[in-house]
Amino acid sequence: MANLSAHEVQALIRAGVPMAEDIDLRIERVDGERALARVPFNGRLVRPGGTLSGPVQMALADTAMYAVVLGALGRVEMAVTSHLNINFLAKPAPVDLLAEARILRLGRRQAVCEVSLFCAGQEDVLVAHVTGTYALPG
Repeated sequence: MANLSAHEVQALIRAGVPMAEDIDLRIERVDGERALARVPFNGRLVRPGGTLSGPVQMALADTAMYAVVLGALGRVEMAVTSHLNINFLAKPAPVDLLAEARILRLGRRQAVCEVSLFCAGQEDVLVAHVTGTYALPG
């Protein structure tokens, strides 16, 4: 299968997961083994205490994993999350949040991924660390 561009992956995600448009999720880079996704800062996504909500962070991480899978395999829209583990490590600053996903292992039936979440301009400080598995269609 042909690899997809970041623009193609973003279009597939926004068409298949309408919530991605609600949070303005963007796919900035896909290269077959890595993907970079962004959620621009928006005060509507902040929870009490002034931090970006956990569900938004999880959605960004999950979508980054989906993006790296699509980038590596092409149009496999029926690939689904079968496992996601997130460790929240630091309070995100009120700036764009980025997720860099990479494939740790790609098999016939599953893709195991790792995601680092960080704030724009603060790439050396992890906001969250995520591991997950995508079940691939047979």
